Amino acid sequence: MYTIGQVSKMFGLPISTLRYYDKEGLFPSMSREGGIRRFGDQELEALRVIECLKRSGLEIREIKRFMQWCEEGPSTYADREELFERRREAVLEQMGQLRRTLAMLEFKCWYYKVALADGNEDRLDAMVPDGLPKDVRALYDEAHA
Repeated sequence: MYTIGQVSKMFGLPISTLRYYDKEGLFPSMSREGGIRRFGDQELEALRVIECLKRSGLEIREIKRFMQWCEEGPSTYADREELFERRREAVLEQMGQLRRTLAMLEFKCWYYKVALADGNEDRLDAMVPDGLPKDVRALYDEAHA
């Protein structure tokens, strides 16, 4: 069993966030000893899932619904599976956007290194896009996809 302070450090979350999650009912089986919250393995796993769902873009009210489905048992497996499928698709879309963003950043780093070396952008203007080196063209294409 872990105290709220220990869990806060383990997950890098403020204690106030953990209290909020508890208040919202996201740890329905949490034990208390003398009014002190005690986090067990079940709460730690729940917290991992909560943080995953948050990072995937889900709001607390939707996470709360998921936790309620877990309490309801096997009859909600299809709902839970659908939720995770939707979140997976959303994360894949975010990853695609981040790949395009990274490609643009890498392209611009290359671009301005060349501009600095040349003292101007004249050669670059003539190169973009068809005259770019193959690896830089791949970045350019990804950024403009």
